[in-house]
Amino acid sequence: MEKATFLVKPNARTSSIGKSEDGQMWIRIAAPATEGKANSALIAFLSKLVGIPKSRVLLVNGALGRMKTFSFDLDKIDWDSLISEDNNPDTGNESESKC
Repeated sequence: MEKATFLVKPNARTSSIGKSEDGQMWIRIAAPATEGKANSALIAFLSKLVGIPKSRVLLVNGALGRMKTFSFDLDKIDWDSLISEDNNPDTGNESESKC
């Protein structure tokens, strides 16, 4: 099982994933943080990004906060290859990938 922690920013225009200079992964999710909508959208976004069914992505910590830890039913995920600088529309130092 692979685990990953993200800083989540709800109510974004589009859903995207990136990494800050200090190595913290973040997700901007295009869903409101009400009634579990953002958490459901996060699971759908991550399952599509990683290429596994939603049932194999589990929110294990942070259901009500912005720091969320997910468990993936995979041995290893290469997050650096999923967060590609080629997909970064910003000129800043953060890498970003849209899904």
